[in-house]
Amino acid sequence: MWFTLVMSYEVTRRAALGVGAAAAATFAFGSPAGATETDKNPVNHIRKKYSKLTAEAGGRWHSHIAMVNGEGALETVLEDDADFVTNGYSVQKLFVAMTVLDKVDRGLLTMGQRLDLQASIILGGSGIYHLHGVWGDDITIANFLTAMLLVSDNTSVRMCGRVVPALEINEILAAKGFVKTRVEPVANPNRFFLGVTTPRETHDFLWRLANGTLLSPASTDFLLRVTRWVNGYHDGIRRSMSSNERSRVATKYGADFNTLGAARNEAGIMFNTDGSPALTYAMFADSLGDLDNYGSTHPAVEVHAKLGRVMFDSLPAPVAGLAARSFRHTVPQFVPVNGG
Repeated sequence: MWFTLVMSYEVTRRAALGVGAAAAATFAFGSPAGATETDKNPVNHIRKKYSKLTAEAGGRWHSHIAMVNGEGALETVLEDDADFVTNGYSVQKLFVAMTVLDKVDRGLLTMGQRLDLQASIILGGSGIYHLHGVWGDDITIANFLTAMLLVSDNTSVRMCGRVVPALEINEILAAKGFVKTRVEPVANPNRFFLGVTTPRETHDFLWRLANGTLLSPASTDFLLRVTRWVNGYHDGIRRSMSSNERSRVATKYGADFNTLGAARNEAGIMFNTDGSPALTYAMFADSLGDLDNYGSTHPAVEVHAKLGRVMFDSLPAPVAGLAARSFRHTVPQFVPVNGG
């Protein structure tokens, strides 16, 4: 959304990536596809690439990356100021969608429930509804949630606020265990700024979602199905991937600016070939230059693209017979359709 929310939180960037004995350990990963003889430790490889690329891009980075190891346990790959409270911008739309789906799970809303798309609610910036030029459609909750998650539609945020007011969004976030992630209410109870989160809480959201413990199976499938689909955002993490590889990555991008400079964020989940979640990433960068560049050539987005390839190539092979996670998620292979 095109809102500026200036934060005054002090930065305490960690001097080293991955603090503590657990992060410093050598993990027992299997050799991933694409690994070379010099890159046999995928954790160290990701850390080195992250350190090099983020330093070159500049700005302030606040990130959390975690990956499943060869035994099927989740291990932290790196923590870089992971508890820093930062503007999530459009990454926050994941949390907003979750609150709507939570009410669906509790029987308070239905995905087929219709709301009128009023001209007075249309918001510009990213999305599709402001491009229509004429409005007045009756659209389902499923419709505007898809638009919000797939093409980051800003009007959809206001539509969400009509069924889950700002204060209720924050109440649901708190009930789900998110302490620092909040939207920012305004005078109109049905509208809000997208607010703040932390890399660690975003990782927790993603990991719980990917394992089916955040929402019902149906709501989990909906959120992942949309964010994994190949028509979504491609400039960052998924840029240098085939269509099949892209479909194994659920991602959400966020970009805006404030008095510190430009911000470019991306968070998501990489899945293994068996549908099991294999890696989460939550990367938030602020105080960047190239303020008006919202394309793939922005330095921070270039970092996302390069790290996306590195992380995907570092995924361990599925662990045969592993029963640690019962939830699996897959999407159909993309097949073009020529009308008819």
